[in-house]
Amino acid sequence: MARETVTGTAMSKSRTAYAWIKARIADGTFSPGYRLVLGQLAQELGVSVVPVREAIRLLEAEGLVTFERNVGAQVAMVDEREYQHTMQTLALVEGYAAALAGPVLPPGALARARALNTELAGCLGHFEPARFTALNRDFHAVLFEACPNPQVLDLVRRGWDRLSGLRTSTFSFVPGRARQSVAEHKTILGLLERGAPAAEVEQAVRAHRLATLDAFLAHRHH
Repeated sequence: MARETVTGTAMSKSRTAYAWIKARIADGTFSPGYRLVLGQLAQELGVSVVPVREAIRLLEAEGLVTFERNVGAQVAMVDEREYQHTMQTLALVEGYAAALAGPVLPPGALARARALNTELAGCLGHFEPARFTALNRDFHAVLFEACPNPQVLDLVRRGWDRLSGLRTSTFSFVPGRARQSVAEHKTILGLLERGAPAAEVEQAVRAHRLATLDAFLAHRHH
């Protein structure tokens, strides 16, 4: 009887760990490429490493986690081709949307965007990929939501939603990209604030999006 109780407790802890980790994969806290350090997870959950290891095994069986020798467990990466196509498309349509939106941005929009970028910069010290990714989307939304062409705006929204569906954040496994992204945001804001030609704004936003894609691909191929 005692043996059954111990076994049942162990299984319960494994399921708890499984549900806890899976929820964080689902909400983006643990983004694709995020390393799952068993000891650290066990400490956060207040359990031994054993149930965490079992939880990782279950998640690996579902395809949510991968395990490599000399690397350990990490959240499974996204489909590279789908991510690449989404980012390339978004670079085109978001760049154009931002260029169209520039002259008709509502009062206070640029101040709001600059405040968000300041928050993004504040995240760099103690980096939290999920928070950075959420703030990053808010920043971009300020710039493209004023786009007067509803069809272009719909394409941009669909692109961002597709990225959310892929559960990906390049910032989670290429942290250096986050700092570069904040700097590029400042450049884009500078162009909008001085009323730069639409073509310059479009090119800056497109280059910004493609730079994130390049960082992703460089990390994958490395």
